[in-house]
Amino acid sequence: MVEERGEKRGRRRDRETPRERDDESSELVDKLVGINRVAKTVKGGKNFGFAALVVVGDQKGRAGFGKGKAREVPEAIRKATEEAKRNLVRVPLREGRTLHHDGAGRHGAGKVVLRAAPPGTGVIAGGPMRAVMEVLGVQDVVGKSIGSSNPYNMVRATFDALKEQASPRTIASKRGLKVQDVVGRRADGVSEAGMADSAN
Repeated sequence: MVEERGEKRGRRRDRETPRERDDESSELVDKLVGINRVAKTVKGGKNFGFAALVVVGDQKGRAGFGKGKAREVPEAIRKATEEAKRNLVRVPLREGRTLHHDGAGRHGAGKVVLRAAPPGTGVIAGGPMRAVMEVLGVQDVVGKSIGSSNPYNMVRATFDALKEQASPRTIASKRGLKVQDVVGRRADGVSEAGMADSAN
């Protein structure tokens, strides 16, 4: 009886663990932005290691970035991914495909400008900015980096710009207005308020 109970417990654990891992891995997508070889000078010479920069997101409006250092590349990537998962931020998206409004971000010498784009534009951004937009789930955006091309600065500047994003519903609640009053109507007569509600 004791052996049977132990077998059952073991089987249940084997069944549940892979499913939990699958759920977590299917929910979040990670992209390696850059990897550097770093050296630390010590008394006997130099210790070499690797530094990784990773961005993680669920492609539904949540994203984060992290960095990790280790003696081996896989371990550095693992550390960076874990840190990115701990630092996820939520960004409101318009219609689930683009930003609500234009924005600019800065970190150190890195400056970026992000602009909302109409359907079919695609992600017009390079390198680290593209990786952030893809894991965030943005399908139409125009991004430009004006300054440092250092990937760490670019990623931080991009997140700085994304933190400024606000949905019409948030602005309306702060001002005590209706969403229609904040957004208004387009020239073609289609109300954007409905789109804002569906996006959030």
